[in-house]
Amino acid sequence: MKETTKKQRQVLDYVRNELGMGRPPPSIREISSHFGFSSTKAARDHLAALEKKGYIERESGKARSIRLSERIKTDQHPTIDIPIIGHIPAGSPVNTEQYAERIMRIDFETLGFKPSAKMFGLVVHGDSMIGRGIFDGDVAIVDGERRPMDGDMVAALIDNECTLKTLVLQGGKTFLHPENPKYTDIVPVDNLLIQGVAMTIIRKLI
Repeated sequence: MKETTKKQRQVLDYVRNELGMGRPPPSIREISSHFGFSSTKAARDHLAALEKKGYIERESGKARSIRLSERIKTDQHPTIDIPIIGHIPAGSPVNTEQYAERIMRIDFETLGFKPSAKMFGLVVHGDSMIGRGIFDGDVAIVDGERRPMDGDMVAALIDNECTLKTLVLQGGKTFLHPENPKYTDIVPVDNLLIQGVAMTIIRKLI
């Protein structure tokens, strides 16, 4: 197959990731919106080029008909682009890409679980979680869709401060527990917002 341009490769990766996560093929409009194209023509041109080069197949006149060629499905594992942020923004990280310092591409096999649509990476600061083997500079891969349970390590906004701690639900009370004896538990004075559950840690990505 012929070489792709950088943007064609990005479009192909986006299509492959959507299909790999069990979603329907993206529409022309969704592709245009995802990449910020000013019109749908750019998306159409990139898809036409990918089809001509043998990377994808489509049914003429049918919406959402994009599928990967047999060679692509055989040779490549699905991947996901995870935005890595240096801190948690105030509020729920619905669109973490706008806060992203960089993007990390990782395949599903390496990740070890099926990612959701609201995955993001959070750079860990400090030593409050060393009891769980998490150190300064590590990156926590957080799932913003997973329901937090007692004992989960969570990314949270507590009284307008961002933190990564163990969630404790005890006797009708909710608080955050650091995994380092030199720190005390954090009990919310005003508000606690769980922004996601940390699913895995990547050591020293930076």
